[in-house]
Amino acid sequence: MLDEVRATSSTLTKISALGRYLASLADDDLRRACTFLRGAPFPPGDPRRLGVGWVAIGEVLRELTRAPDDEFHATYRRHGDLGDTAAALLAQYPPAPALFQAPLTLETVARGFEAIAGAQGAASRRVKAAALRSLFHDATPREGAYLVKIITSDMRVGLREGLLLPAIASASGRDAAEVRHAALLIADPGEIAVRARHGALHETAIEPGRPFRFMLASPVDAPRDAFADSVPALWVEDKYDGVRVQVHRTAQRVAILSRTLDDVTAVFPELVAPLEAAGHSFVFDGEIVAWKGTRPLPFFLLQQRLQRRDPAGLMDEIPVVLLCFDVLHLDGRDLLGAPLSARRAVLDALLPRGPVRLSTGSLARTPEELDARFHAARDAGHEGIVMKRPDSPYQPGRRGRLWTKWKPGVGTLDVVVVAAEYGHGKRAGILSDYTFAVRDGARLATIGKAYSGLTDEEIAGLSAWFHAHTRRDLGPLRLVEPVRVLEVAFDAITKSQRHDSGYALRFPRIVRIRDDKSADEIDTLDRVRALHAALVRRAAGTADGWPPP
Repeated sequence: MLDEVRATSSTLTKISALGRYLASLADDDLRRACTFLRGAPFPPGDPRRLGVGWVAIGEVLRELTRAPDDEFHATYRRHGDLGDTAAALLAQYPPAPALFQAPLTLETVARGFEAIAGAQGAASRRVKAAALRSLFHDATPREGAYLVKIITSDMRVGLREGLLLPAIASASGRDAAEVRHAALLIADPGEIAVRARHGALHETAIEPGRPFRFMLASPVDAPRDAFADSVPALWVEDKYDGVRVQVHRTAQRVAILSRTLDDVTAVFPELVAPLEAAGHSFVFDGEIVAWKGTRPLPFFLLQQRLQRRDPAGLMDEIPVVLLCFDVLHLDGRDLLGAPLSARRAVLDALLPRGPVRLSTGSLARTPEELDARFHAARDAGHEGIVMKRPDSPYQPGRRGRLWTKWKPGVGTLDVVVVAAEYGHGKRAGILSDYTFAVRDGARLATIGKAYSGLTDEEIAGLSAWFHAHTRRDLGPLRLVEPVRVLEVAFDAITKSQRHDSGYALRFPRIVRIRDDKSADEIDTLDRVRALHAALVRRAAGTADGWPPP
């Protein structure tokens, strides 16, 4: 089925093939299939990790197939994809038959992943290798390819959640809009698929312990734009330069999930005790910020915490706080429809002090008050401000006018890298010059190229990734899988025929790698057009200044 999806560029054909497949599965396998189709071994928010990399997979494949090293490397160079390499090797050098070999099933794959994730201690490497060996031994060559793609979270078959949800609707005979809405409240597509099958989507609500999609703020170009809907007053909060998180507390545990719905609880153990001490069953929305004394620390320090599964040794050096700005569920009561002012009052009564605290907020009634609030936030070391209507409900997954944001100085865009070139001098042989694009409907439109702003370590990591994810090798230039997202700053936007977007960024430089964002979440060409128009108005003296989002 996945080969059929991969072979066509037709969205309708992909959805039809997926829908037929999902409709054929029993409930438990339906959950497993939806998880695996995301390119993940476990559902969103599940804290388990396989801890298996390409080296371990390669070692098991070599052992099973007995392929010579030069043939292994030649096969990889030919395919440029470890999954397709596995399929080719398993077909050319089939493993010796096992005494108790059985066809691979979704259940046996799930059990294999559980065994790999559960391996601990000195023998963990041997246990993981044995579980991998068993899975590959029972797999057909094409099944081996998709095993690798799931393990490495690198499906590359033209399948995104945007296609999986319509396929779930097709399989269950439900309205696609109803399925998409339910998936904003519960981000696990397997759970949504089972509920859709049994006609239970109308019962879907945010629940402690189940990940959901965050409500988002729309950028504005000037303070007055936040009052465009004739709101008498706005609730204004600092815009923190940290990691957006949702916090779930149930009777069993506290879970802290990142914007990408990864469980990062173990990275921030100092937050768990105060959250447990708050009592109740709840769901919070907030931001974790590196913080010392009365001021935030730079974001790159927080990244160091995120890169370490075991934070020992960094907790004193890089302390953090959790700044909560919303509560969505409390002791069985859904608060999504309550006005923000009421939710803030509930949150204020719940929160402990110390490393878990309420975000800073105040009311503003004029653009001038917003401007003063913005400068106070900047003086305090924050990115800017977020402006919210006090009467706003919480709308998961939505970006509208109920929440807006205003950021400082030069502009930034979230873009995806589509091509990488080798650098010069000390960067010779390293893919360090990146051409990037914004989204224009279904296509990606290039808008600039940057090579500065990252550390040598970050560049080395990206270079290795782009080598492994090259779509087409053109010598000094490689067209790469459009997956890695960067935040890029610039001084201006000009019209230009140099890029197929029709625009170019002036003096672009990389602010940071945005591994917390997918390529579906990058900025759009419409946003670029709006920023360019704002610059033109500013040059003409008809704008309030230039603080692009």
